Amino acid sequence: MSASSTRPSYAAVLRMPHAARTFTAALVGRLSYGMVSLAVMLAVSRATGSYAAAGVVVALFGAASVFLSPLRAALVDRHGPRRALLPMAALYAGLLGTLAAATWRPGAPAALLGVVAGAAGACTPPLGPTMRAVWGELVTDRRLLQRAYSLDGVAEELLFVSGPLLVGVVVRFAPPAAGVAVSALLVGIGTLAFVTSPVVKSVAVRSSRVRVGMRVRVRIGRGIVQPVVVAAGVGLSLGAVDLLVLAFAEQRGHGDDTVAWIFAALSAGSAVGGLLYGAVEWRAGARVRLPALMAGLGLALAAAGLAPGLAALTGAVVCAGFFVAPALTTAYLVADESAAPGARVQAGAWVNTAVNAGTSTGAAAAGVLVGRLPLGAGFALAGGVALLVAAAVGVGTRYTRALPQEQEQEQEQEAGAAEPDRERR
Repeated sequence: MSASSTRPSYAAVLRMPHAARTFTAALVGRLSYGMVSLAVMLAVSRATGSYAAAGVVVALFGAASVFLSPLRAALVDRHGPRRALLPMAALYAGLLGTLAAATWRPGAPAALLGVVAGAAGACTPPLGPTMRAVWGELVTDRRLLQRAYSLDGVAEELLFVSGPLLVGVVVRFAPPAAGVAVSALLVGIGTLAFVTSPVVKSVAVRSSRVRVGMRVRVRIGRGIVQPVVVAAGVGLSLGAVDLLVLAFAEQRGHGDDTVAWIFAALSAGSAVGGLLYGAVEWRAGARVRLPALMAGLGLALAAAGLAPGLAALTGAVVCAGFFVAPALTTAYLVADESAAPGARVQAGAWVNTAVNAGTSTGAAAAGVLVGRLPLGAGFALAGGVALLVAAAVGVGTRYTRALPQEQEQEQEQEAGAAEPDRERR
């Protein structure tokens, strides 16, 4: 499947054979992930009457989902999307349905809800990493692939904005548990439509072999260090900023509705930045762009600490958002380029895991520091983390720049060693 003769644009991405159908199906399933955390929190708090219990249940669900993501991605790489994703989606949707039934009325034991939620999180289908791996198979023109990844990143950003809004609509007419049930339904329908797409069925599955398993893991570790570090840095910075913005608004007497608008401005900035970034044909390589994007994010966050009021803070947050989607898009691109052929879904999953773990860690760190440091210093620290990551990634750029080519050479050598030497015959 080639796009070399196609004009590189977002419309050209969606005109690729079966691309629109496959992408739409993946987005339907991924909308579940934008809804589920809030829906579970509301349902558990209503069923148990305890915010503490709701927090623990959501934490168990999130931890199982995030930290087991590379393992689930390895199953997709080994067995293919159809054989791996369908059982995961069936288990995930079934467990969410069980959780919805258990929380429909008050009185459910918190321990039982925690077990069910943790099991559901462990089965979360890696639809995002798999879709990005499919983009890599579908689009062979690297310029067009950048646009595909940018479109994917912007769409994902919008899903996590619209997901909570959809939960809000559901709970106006039904108990919060209905939001959990809708989330289960979305992931089931979306995954089924995704894996039955002709594009997904045609993706080559390279089974892992014991004799080369260790070498594949080494390649994964060496090749994706930079994108994983960048993703973790973005997560750390944004996780801290969420709480810092909340504290900033409270200090100045603004309500939660104002905070929501600032968060929406951050997402809007990220979406616009991602679309503009994907439309540019960059001369510098992706690994060279990574430290520049992180430096831009760091400077914007540091500037937010100097904001005298809410309007200036919103402007600085929007500027920071301009770098978020581009940084993550580039991280996914580099991870995909660096991965061995049979480990592309795993590479994307490691980037996913890094950004999610970084967000949780950043929020926890900010919770400890808020109240002990001036808010300006908190924003400076968040920006400093991004600048430190930019420096670390910049230092490693020269070392890793040639890794994809080196991997191809190693793979060719392995293929030659495994086959008879026909030239000698």
